[in-house]
Amino acid sequence: MKVAIIGLSNTGKTTVFNALTGQHIETTIYQATSGEPHVGIVKVPDSRLDSISALFKPKKTTHATIEYIDFIGLTKGDVKQNRQVFDLIKDADAIMHVVRLFSDDSVIHPLGSINAPRDIETIELELIFGDLEFVEKRLERMGDGLKRGKKPDESEKRLLLKCRDMLMKEIPLRNVEFTEEDLHAMRPLQFLSIIPEIVVLNFGEKDFGSEKEINLLEELSNRYRSLSFLPLCGKIEMEIAQLSPADKKMFLDDMGLNEPAAHKLIHSCYELLGLISFFTYAGDEVRAWTVKKGTPAQKAASKVHSDIERGFIRAEVISFEDFVSAGDIHTARGKGILRLEGKTYEVKDGDIINFRFNV
Repeated sequence: MKVAIIGLSNTGKTTVFNALTGQHIETTIYQATSGEPHVGIVKVPDSRLDSISALFKPKKTTHATIEYIDFIGLTKGDVKQNRQVFDLIKDADAIMHVVRLFSDDSVIHPLGSINAPRDIETIELELIFGDLEFVEKRLERMGDGLKRGKKPDESEKRLLLKCRDMLMKEIPLRNVEFTEEDLHAMRPLQFLSIIPEIVVLNFGEKDFGSEKEINLLEELSNRYRSLSFLPLCGKIEMEIAQLSPADKKMFLDDMGLNEPAAHKLIHSCYELLGLISFFTYAGDEVRAWTVKKGTPAQKAASKVHSDIERGFIRAEVISFEDFVSAGDIHTARGKGILRLEGKTYEVKDGDIINFRFNV
């Protein structure tokens, strides 16, 4: 899974990136307009995988991963400048939009003041304008082709006109109802405003967990129903990410937190995208895999290897809870709780699967 971190300049994007990845990328107090993107790959924490590994005792335990990417901030009204960011994030599975809510006189806000609704609206409009520019250029090319005698794809043209109509009304495409056929046709077009989005509200230490946070979260959730919101304090989370596991637990306990925001954001991404995890045990490896809810067993097998999907026979399945209760596969088989499923079986979150195949 690839998650792009976006936002205006000086919102704490890189601080949040450091908090998520444990990296030490330097943060600045000025607006950057160029540079190289920061990329970090993070293991998806899953206590179930740890428990399965403890029972199987494999030589290797492999977590699912998330790739985070952080780049320069978006600039209001500058489509040319923003295109650098758009080209980088257009294939992301989700967008993480960092909104500034911390006060710091040494770090200038590009729009002059802290105002979460305005900043959210600004970035939403930039994504919409980026999509609108793309649609207009594609329709223009269709028109030029028609003049040369090349007949346009009428179904694509109708889809583009529908998108243009919505975008001109400043409606992000994630808020528009499309048929499954339309959504399939839109995938290679890589629209920006259709990408699922989580808004990270980056509070200062003083306001994090306060009544101000609670009230703002309620206001924004009611106002932007297609967006998910997660409040955090980027500065604190970055400090937590640099600690040893023992010190990290102590710090979280002192702060009254169950887990770092890095874990909460991963859970939010999974929920937003409708993702689940299943586990495999093969040879000396126990591994977690990520699929969409409702994925049939044969399709899930392709995550492991295309040969397994092609030669799929049956899936030996046991739920995580049943496996832990049994203690091992042999006991589970003896109790009859290790079952055989066919290619159309919908994989459930926490399933432990051994794929039978023949190629």
